[in-house]
Amino acid sequence: MFYPVQIPELKLEQKKTCALVILNPSESRRLLAKAVVALPEVRNAMKKGMIIIGRGITNAYVTEELLKTTVEPKAAQTVGLIANGFANAHAGAPPCTWHVIYKGKVVEGADSNVEILKFGPNDVFLKGGNAIDPQGNAGVWASGMKGGTIGMCWPIVTPRGAHLIQPIGLEKLVQSVEEAALHSGIYHYKYSIGIPGKIVPVTTSMVVTEIEAFAILAGVRAYQIAAGGVGGSEGAVALTLEGEEKKIEKAFKLAKSVKGEPTVASPTKLKLSAPADYRYDAMKQHATLGGM
Repeated sequence: MFYPVQIPELKLEQKKTCALVILNPSESRRLLAKAVVALPEVRNAMKKGMIIIGRGITNAYVTEELLKTTVEPKAAQTVGLIANGFANAHAGAPPCTWHVIYKGKVVEGADSNVEILKFGPNDVFLKGGNAIDPQGNAGVWASGMKGGTIGMCWPIVTPRGAHLIQPIGLEKLVQSVEEAALHSGIYHYKYSIGIPGKIVPVTTSMVVTEIEAFAILAGVRAYQIAAGGVGGSEGAVALTLEGEEKKIEKAFKLAKSVKGEPTVASPTKLKLSAPADYRYDAMKQHATLGGM
C-alpha cells in the first residue's frame, strides 16, 4: 500500500499554486531516499531500534542519505537488475556493507539473515521494488531459487508487525502487480531476453513513490501526468505539484536540488554475457546464477 499521507485542503483564502516537475530515474531515486530518511518510522528506528537496508540501487541512495556516506558504483549494490536491454545479475561484491543499523550505529560485519531474527514491531526493513500498480501493490522481481531478499524478509517482518518500507519510482508503474505475478516465474518461460524471474506481489509494505515523497517532504499534492523521454530521460516522470504557495516553493526548491543527479551505469561484473550467447534459452540463462 502507498505510505499514508494527509494533506489538508486549502482554505478559501489560500490561493492554489502549481508547478511542473520532470524527474529522471536517478533524480527520483535521490528524492525517494530523502523522503524515506524523513519517515517517522525510520527516525524512530534510528534512535531506538534496528534498520536493515536490503541490497538495491535505490537503497544505495537511501544508505547515502541515512549514513551521510557515498556508495559507488550504485548499480553494484544490487544483485538483479535490467541493464543493456536485458535482465541480468551483478556478479561482484557490493560496494557498501553498511546494511544493518542498530540505534543509529552501523553493525560491522553483520549478517542480515541473522539480525532480522531480532526484529520487533518498531524495527524497519528497507527494500526496493520492480513494479508498483495504481492500487499500491508492490512487485519484486525474484530470480533466486529461495525468493531473494523478499523471500528472506517478508515472512519475518510481516507477522512481527515490523515496518517494510519500499521506495519505488513511478517509472516502474505497471497496470497490475497481480497480473504480473500470474504471468511470470522462473519456470514460466521457454525463451527469455535475460535471466527469468517471478514478480512477487507484496501487499502489506508501505510504498513511497515521488507522489508520497513530495507530500512527506513539502506537504504538497503531486499528480503524475506523463512518463518517458529520450536523450537520457528514458524512464522520466512528469509531475504536477499543487498546494499553498510557500509549500510549492519548498517543493520546487527540493525538485531543483535533485536535478542533475548522475545516471546509474551498469556494473562491470555480470552473470550473463548476452542472451544470444545462450540462444535465448531461459533455463540456460538462469543457470548462470549457479543455483542461488
